[in-house]
Amino acid sequence: MVVRTALVSAAMVIITATPAQAGPEAVSTCDAGSFCAWGAENYTGKVARLSLETVSGTSICVPLPEKLVARSLANLMTKDVSVYESASCSTEAEFTTYPKGGTYVPRAPFVVRAIEVWE
Repeated sequence: MVVRTALVSAAMVIITATPAQAGPEAVSTCDAGSFCAWGAENYTGKVARLSLETVSGTSICVPLPEKLVARSLANLMTKDVSVYESASCSTEAEFTTYPKGGTYVPRAPFVVRAIEVWE
């Protein structure tokens, strides 16, 4: 029974991380090469779109526009992106890195206020 529960839990994690679960709203509003953050879970609410053009340089902390606090996100950039609970990218608060090329997070593990793009 424990093995079965673990397999079901693992399958649920894999499913929630796939683009198919992102929903048509996320896919259609977040262009390839962009990082998108939504103010509500499941890719709803106010959205901020960032690209390498709008993020000057790499490994620089960039607060989300208009003080948006994101609760879902998608990384479609060609670079890994770290997200931070702190608007100043402080590692004293929560932070994590999402891989490049198509990472969808319908429910962020913490509110996101800033990002950092990695080379």
